Amino acid sequence: MSAPGSLLRSPSLLKYALIGDALASGAAGLVLVAAAAPLAGWLGLPETLLRLAGESLLPFALIVAWVGTRAVPPRAAAWAIVAYNAVWIVESFALLLFGGYSPTSLGVAFVVAQAIVAGVFAELQVFGLRASRIAAA
Repeated sequence: MSAPGSLLRSPSLLKYALIGDALASGAAGLVLVAAAAPLAGWLGLPETLLRLAGESLLPFALIVAWVGTRAVPPRAAAWAIVAYNAVWIVESFALLLFGGYSPTSLGVAFVVAQAIVAGVFAELQVFGLRASRIAAA
């Protein structure tokens, strides 16, 4: 069995995926809140939108960190985090397609990249939920 395959079947994957998500979301939230004005110019997105997105990520990061640091992460909470990430992805692409904004190329790349990161964490969390279910059986 390969090392990546082993990791995807590890009962610890869920905790690692949640902690990673919390760290990435918290860092992104802090950057968006602290640097919304200069980012707005570079990304071609409204400063208020960037600041609000950052402000929404901060409590999310705290919740994800709390869930990820439990001895056994609550499955319902972990599935809710997966769902939140999925909604974030859909909203990110909806922003680009229907938001009425004219983001710069860097702005488009930023929105797509952060949606991909959310998708990777959601997928890892799903693998982790499955692995933890198998380990508990």
